[in-house]
Amino acid sequence: MSQQRQSDAIPDALRAQVVERLNRYCEERVPPGIRDKLRLEWTMREASFTLTERRPHFVRRDEWTESKVAQFRYDVEAGQWTLFCCDRDSKWHEYLELAPSSHFETLLAEVNEDPTGIFWG
Repeated sequence: MSQQRQSDAIPDALRAQVVERLNRYCEERVPPGIRDKLRLEWTMREASFTLTERRPHFVRRDEWTESKVAQFRYDVEAGQWTLFCCDRDSKWHEYLELAPSSHFETLLAEVNEDPTGIFWG
C-alpha cells in the first residue's frame, strides 16, 4: 500500500461518516432476499470511494462479476466531493450534471435517483 501524504487524506471524522453512510446505503438498496443474486459494495482508495455492483456470472455461478457504478472523490483543499461515472471501458469521467459539493449525501442522492440513467442504466 502506498503511503499517503497527510494533507491528501480525508479527515478521520468525515471518512467515518462516509463509511457509515455507504454501508447503510448498500444494505438498504439491496433487499436481504436477493443478496445471493446482487451485492452492492464499496472500496476506498486514498481520497476516493468507489461504489460497485456485483452479480453472479451468468455461466459460472460460483464467480461474481462486477460493474463500477460511481466514484466519489474528495478534494481535501476545497473540502468538496466530486462525482464520477464509469464508461464501458472502465474509465472514470466527471459527472457534469452535478457540481462538486461539500455534502457527500448530495452526490449519493444523485446516484440513487440517477436522473440521466448513467449509474444504474
